[in-house]
Amino acid sequence: MGTESAMDAAAAARHARFGKLPERVHFHEMVEEKEAEPNASAIASYNPEGAWNHFSCLALDMGL
Repeated sequence: MGTESAMDAAAAARHARFGKLPERVHFHEMVEEKEAEPNASAIASYNPEGAWNHFSCLALDMGL
């Protein structure tokens, strides 16, 4: 009989802790918006002298 009351106490503790689901987190609470950097275009500017190493060329690979 003592184990039955211990199981009921354990079940009551579990139900108190896990008896309901947590509240839903809304999408707007998970998203953070930041302003873009004003000089981001200067960082991503095109450099024609350094652009050759970003592309693969079969003729260049074969040494032609």
